[in-house]
Amino acid sequence: MFYNFVYPLADQFSPFNLFRYLTFRSIAAFLTALILSFVIGGGLIRWLRSKQGQGQPIRDDGPASHIVSKKGTPTMGGLLILIALSVATLLWADLTNRYVWCVLGITVTFGAIGLWDDYLKVSKRNPKGVPGKIKLVLAVAIAGAAAWLIAQGSPPPLRYTLALPFLKDVLVPLGIVGSLAFSVLVIVGTSNAVNLTDGLDGLAIGPVIMASAVFALITYIVGNAIYTNYLYVHHVPRAGELSVLLAALVGAGLGFLWFNAPPAMVFMGDTGSLSIGGALGGVAVVTKHEIVLAIVGGLFVLETISVVVQVLSFRITGKRIFRMAPLHHHFEQKGWAEPTIVFRFWIIAAILSMVGLATLKLR
Repeated sequence: MFYNFVYPLADQFSPFNLFRYLTFRSIAAFLTALILSFVIGGGLIRWLRSKQGQGQPIRDDGPASHIVSKKGTPTMGGLLILIALSVATLLWADLTNRYVWCVLGITVTFGAIGLWDDYLKVSKRNPKGVPGKIKLVLAVAIAGAAAWLIAQGSPPPLRYTLALPFLKDVLVPLGIVGSLAFSVLVIVGTSNAVNLTDGLDGLAIGPVIMASAVFALITYIVGNAIYTNYLYVHHVPRAGELSVLLAALVGAGLGFLWFNAPPAMVFMGDTGSLSIGGALGGVAVVTKHEIVLAIVGGLFVLETISVVVQVLSFRITGKRIFRMAPLHHHFEQKGWAEPTIVFRFWIIAAILSMVGLATLKLR
């Protein structure tokens, strides 16, 4: 809102020209989201605790230690992320930008699905919440609509193709159906991968912050023709505006981590995990960096694969590969302390983020 209001005034009043700079507005969005999280976080958590009573129901098939250590902790903390992210983005982003609305729309609607799921878990005292098939159908429908809108705004050469990292001039044609299906897979898959990772205090939000910071830089580069020509990256005009949204996500994530650090005062719940995962997937689709997202968010991929392998192994052989899935629970069962798992997984996420960032130069 600031951008759209102040931009016309910049020609008459030179100090307002500062608002035209993407870097300034990204920093402003980061600080706005961070400060807003600190300001409203405590009150929001107290309100959630007063409404939820016993807090988030703990799954019986999870680690036994969680029944005691996590009992009574409120969920739906993702509301804090959504509020801070949305307000900061609406204040500092260019609201005439199609990509901003597409990614913000994915974030908010996926958050609404998660909120519905969390509400049923708390109100019905049932850890299963909304049936998985219903959540999947809603997510696919939303992601499909967003993918189509993103494709219509993309440059024609990139519209229905897949860009490969390390190869500067290669675009794999997927066709309309194949491209939309792949985009849906990326958005919904990332959303659920972050959801699977969210099992320990601070575990999911740390890698999300790292991935968001990396993609904030990627969107800035992809949206700038000078940098794309130098790095041989495919140029997506106006995609740079998403760096404002991602900077806001970093700020909101850090603000949430303040309250989610062990021992957590609040869980993000599906309200947070589904929404921020969807946001990352949407940004990857816009920038044509879907495969790079699989590298940067490699920790989320590992967590998802551990679940798939565990289920397939048990159904086919009757035996489990891991002591418990997702992967972080396997290490809990091996006796690792929760903070040890979280910090080591963060280190892995940081390494993968740097590897993904290096793909920009290795072309």
